Amino acid sequence: MELHILEHRVRVLSVSRGGLWLYTHPLIKLLFLPQRSRCKFFSLTETPEDYTLMLDEEGFKELPPSEFLQVVDATWLVLNVLSNSSSAPDVPAVGVTKIAKSVIAPLAEHHVSVLMLSTYQTDFILVREQDLPVVIHTLAREFNIFQEVDGEAEPVACDDNSNGFHRLRHGPSPTVHPIQSPQNRFCILTLDPETLPAIATTLIDVLFYSHRAPKEAASSGPELDSIPFFAFSLIEGYISIVMDAETQKKFPSNLLLTSSSGELWRMVRIGGQPLGFDECGIVAQIAGPLAAADISAYYISTFNFDHALVPEDGIQSVIEVLQQRQECSR
Repeated sequence: MELHILEHRVRVLSVSRGGLWLYTHPLIKLLFLPQRSRCKFFSLTETPEDYTLMLDEEGFKELPPSEFLQVVDATWLVLNVLSNSSSAPDVPAVGVTKIAKSVIAPLAEHHVSVLMLSTYQTDFILVREQDLPVVIHTLAREFNIFQEVDGEAEPVACDDNSNGFHRLRHGPSPTVHPIQSPQNRFCILTLDPETLPAIATTLIDVLFYSHRAPKEAASSGPELDSIPFFAFSLIEGYISIVMDAETQKKFPSNLLLTSSSGELWRMVRIGGQPLGFDECGIVAQIAGPLAAADISAYYISTFNFDHALVPEDGIQSVIEVLQQRQECSR
């Protein structure tokens, strides 16, 4: 398999729900006029707490600093795994569990913090720029590694000398975070970019003006009421959207595309308290057990919490698998 280090240098930030009004104009520009900002990596996710943005440096320039904006003090690089049988961009991605053993688990063992962004087309792994030497050394035996430079993929040489990286294996066990599952039923969709203007009015309304007051999360147990959650990404010209089934009814049904099965997804939300960006192993703790149980999943990291989407008919099995993980950690 091949591991590609993409050219994007990504910033991760949070816009408070109360401050969204200040960013409506630049976000609409990034959504519908990317050619005017030269932004090639843009992801916006609404959660009950805030709006998480992952965007490259060109997109980051569009956002004015304010008290409503929190920015992670790190630049993140984007990794993408390609196999010889990699799907075409119009075929749904297979989910983060397929790369759990080969990428996520080894990086967790070496205490590399990762963020995940699954889209309709593929799965992106985000690592901090400062961790790239450890990432390359850790994954070089499993992958042919390439780094994109000016649109060309150039092989990356790996020094066999460990440079002390193996010492990073021995550290405190990662925190096992509680999980909850909201009642929403989600769709994972894509859209031809040329038809984006046809849903512009609805998309703007859903993202910026149909404000839903988030309910307080339950203090115990895995079940939650429905929560506001909407994810939109425009990355290298490909659009991916995650929305609940009720929200989908607002959009023209003939424009939004999904897999031929048209299956619905349920969410597992990870974290009782906001997660830390320096914490390692969060994705591995979810993706690993799901991969072992052969359960496919999409994974979306946000500023405060992580979210795994699994097929609706398997949600109870997923909750049982992850609850067993919690019990074993005690």
